[in-house]
Amino acid sequence: MADERPTIPKPIERQVKVEAGHRCAIPTCRGTSALEIAHIIPWSKVRSHTFENLILLCAVCHTRYDNGEIDRLAMKQYKANLAVLSNRYGEYERRVLEIFAGHDRTDDIVLTLPAGRDLDLWYLLADGILRKTSFPGFDDRGMQRVGDSGTEDYVLTQPGRVLVRSIREAGSIE
Repeated sequence: MADERPTIPKPIERQVKVEAGHRCAIPTCRGTSALEIAHIIPWSKVRSHTFENLILLCAVCHTRYDNGEIDRLAMKQYKANLAVLSNRYGEYERRVLEIFAGHDRTDDIVLTLPAGRDLDLWYLLADGILRKTSFPGFDDRGMQRVGDSGTEDYVLTQPGRVLVRSIREAGSIE
């Protein structure tokens, strides 16, 4: 007997729709009719509904994706770019994400900036993508830094590492 696919939980469905602004995530489409939630990696392989693997598409773009006209790397790029397309993150925040995306081991990076840059990182902090280290003058592992008065340290959170991984994987599109 075939396993039935459970419905997507309402909170995840809502999150995916809000992320895309209740429009198709394909920037050249952005349709508002016949919207469907698609799995970036097919349900048959992952057998779960996670926000990171779901994207909102119109029926036409969903069919194009299923038929292979739009490849998986492109779909990952569309997912990674949704926050940018909706103008959620400013230019400074996008550059910070690019810095992290340029490194394989993002859990080892401590971003040190001049004190008072929280406003520039507002949405990355509010969305839980970045967090300030707990102890100014110390890195995330508790190691004291010398000669850095007037700076603050930021690290990626787990959701931040997921976002940066998506950006990095999608970045290989030529």
